[in-house]
Amino acid sequence: MLPLLLVTVVAVRHRSVLAEGFTHLATAEWPWLLAAAGTTCLTWVAAACTRQGAVVERLPGRRLLATQFAAGAANHLLPTGLGASAVNLRFMTVCGLPLARSSAALALYLLAESVGRVALLGALLIAFPDALRLGTLLPEGAFGPLLAGAGAVLVVAVAVLALVPRVRSALVSFLRTALGEARSVHTRPARALALWGGSLTFPALQASVLVLVGQALGLPVPPAHMAVAYLAATVAVALVPTPGGIGSVEAALVVALVAAGGPAAVATAVVMAFRVITVWLPLLPGALTLGALVRLKVI
Repeated sequence: MLPLLLVTVVAVRHRSVLAEGFTHLATAEWPWLLAAAGTTCLTWVAAACTRQGAVVERLPGRRLLATQFAAGAANHLLPTGLGASAVNLRFMTVCGLPLARSSAALALYLLAESVGRVALLGALLIAFPDALRLGTLLPEGAFGPLLAGAGAVLVVAVAVLALVPRVRSALVSFLRTALGEARSVHTRPARALALWGGSLTFPALQASVLVLVGQALGLPVPPAHMAVAYLAATVAVALVPTPGGIGSVEAALVVALVAAGGPAAVATAVVMAFRVITVWLPLLPGALTLGALVRLKVI
């Protein structure tokens, strides 16, 4: 119930903007929304390709795809992607991979997905340098506290590694396993192509969903600029520990679309429709799939 509570709090605090945004939803062109729903389905295929590319062993394809669909539901129960990570970690161990190698594959997936998202954002910013004023994604005066917080976390992490030998030895062992797994994957061109191709395709498909929703609602922002706004917003909120990014993603997307030149009410309507298609519509069937996979001992 926690995600529903968070959404309710956000909705109450911004009810006037939401009410105006809901009026714009009635003007949506349904062919564009159906295309957005179809593109959302392709994101699970891209995620499955990336997961397969992170391990040398061949994973069962249909079960892997079903696991990605179920992981989306689990992702809204735990913060910062922990739900999806837990589901995929369990799936790989059930498939026979040792826990250490499963963890290394999970870390490789997360690294590739992050690199792919940032690389795609960088390429679009080079191609469209005037697409977005990046400074508007953060509140005024927030950069200093964020930098101080990141520095404090780094200092604590270094102190723990220096003062706790057991943690240090566990980290060294994990890094050794992870590097070995990465080398093994990259000796196989098919696995490397699946890993890096999927890591670029996944955020590109997500950005395409937002573009299609924007077209459905007549958002007066060029498609490339909408894609830049999406990637910049998701990179900016990547460290905000809310389940499924609920609240933080919506706020950042609205701010980014407004910064790209869109009216606030239409941008709000676009973000609401985008999150309904990508989050709330798949949530119940994803949860049912998750329960079925648990009962069938796939995870």
